[in-house]
Amino acid sequence: MPSKPLVHETHFRVSVPVQVRMSDLDPFVHVNNGVQCHYFDLGRSFYLEKVLQNQVDWTTIDLVLVHIELDFAAPVEFHDQLVCESKIVEIGHKSVKMIQQLRDTKTNTVKTTCYSVLSGFDRTTHQSIPIQEEYKRRIREFEGIDC
Repeated sequence: MPSKPLVHETHFRVSVPVQVRMSDLDPFVHVNNGVQCHYFDLGRSFYLEKVLQNQVDWTTIDLVLVHIELDFAAPVEFHDQLVCESKIVEIGHKSVKMIQQLRDTKTNTVKTTCYSVLSGFDRTTHQSIPIQEEYKRRIREFEGIDC
């Protein structure tokens, strides 16, 4: 399991608005927990496009999601004004660790926190590969991290 950075000490440079739809709601009139994974997918894609400065094609990119963990702090409701905030917090040889959160901008309440790991992946051999040096360089420059 990835080590968890302290969310309240994390500064997010990438944020994307998330529209809650009626079809996202469960019988308790909260956004279904599984649907929230889609919101984090949106945030992850938006983050990578911003950092790599190119449109992400998930059918060809040599990164794959290998771990996801969610902490639900408060229900996400239909009228929440959500943003998905994303940040890579650690770069390894074959993987990167990301933290994301769904935050209601009206109340500044963090509703859900997501910890995930992306791994380098060769789509031909279906094997783990090192993270491209270009990706590492761009992430380090963008986030200002030295790992």
